Parts: sequence; C-alpha cells; structure tokens
Amino acid sequence: MDHVKRVVQLAEEIAAHETCSLFVVKAGAYLHDVIDDKLVVNEEEACQKAAIFLRDIGVTSGITKEILHVMTNVSYSKEVLQGRNRLLTIEAEIVQDADRLDALGAMGIIRTAYYGGKKGHKIHDPQKPVQRFETKEAYREGSTVINHFYEKLLKLQEGLHTEHARKLGKKKHDFLLLFLEQFLEEWG
Repeated sequence: MDHVKRVVQLAEEIAAHETCSLFVVKAGAYLHDVIDDKLVVNEEEACQKAAIFLRDIGVTSGITKEILHVMTNVSYSKEVLQGRNRLLTIEAEIVQDADRLDALGAMGIIRTAYYGGKKGHKIHDPQKPVQRFETKEAYREGSTVINHFYEKLLKLQEGLHTEHARKLGKKKHDFLLLFLEQFLEEWG
C-alpha cells in the first residue's frame, strides 16, 4: 500500500501540471496494481471485478472505461511484450509516469533489492550478462538485482511522457547512476 500511496501522490503532483481528469488519475493510481499479474492469478477477471466495483460505487460506464484504460496501460512488463502504446490518454500517461518514478531513485533501489531478495536473486554476478527479455515469463524470472538496473530502471527516464515527470525522473535517474558507481566500486 505504501507504493500505491506514493504513486497517487506523484500522480497528483504531475496532474497539477496537465489538463486532465483528476478523478480518473487518482482512481487509476489507487487501482493500478489490482490487476497486476504479480498480485493476481487472472488479470482479466481482476479487471472485470474492478469494473463491477466502480459501477457499484456509482462511477459511470464512460469514466469506468477511462479508469480501466489507465489500469491496463501502466505495466512495464506489458510494454516489454507489446511495445510502447502511443495511444494513451493523458491520465494513463500521468499514472504510468508516477508508477515509473516510484521505481527510480532511493525508493527504486530499496524496492529492487527487496523484491530481488524475496525472489532469491543474487545481488550481483559480473559474469551474468544483462538480458533483453522477450517474454513476460523471462522478465518475471529476472536475473540479478544489479542487472535489473540496466534491464529496466535505467530505461525508465527515457520513456516518461510528461515534462514534470521527466524533471522529477532526471534527479532520480542520476541518483541510480551514482548508486551504481558506488556499488561497483565497493564490489571491487
């Protein structure tokens, strides 16, 4: 939930610089991970449940469609397989930027280490090459914690949509580079 709260906060900050529906942005940010394949067995079923939930709380079908568009277009792993979706609404761009900003900087470093440890990934193996993932399964399998920086995190800055997110992302991206430089020096 801490991640979701940070994404909502970042999305609100970015939205303040854009012409958009703040309701769709906030709803999409709060719900963006309820259909994530890391957290649910069946993404399609989770998406249907989200639509029913939104209907039950009085959200119109048109706004529900916009929120579902946001939710289904945040995932980095989908982009790995399907390529970059150029037809995102501004609300989807904002939430995707916010989610990716949370994967950068100090928070991104600790999240990467935490997730890698949970999955049993080695911290670093200089003999293991950086991978280019062709399938979601290969992406989910991962490699090493440090390789993840090169396989994903350092690529996020170039894909940010909004000017404000790019400004925030630059500082976080530079911090990742500084961390990697220090880490590799200490690794020896």
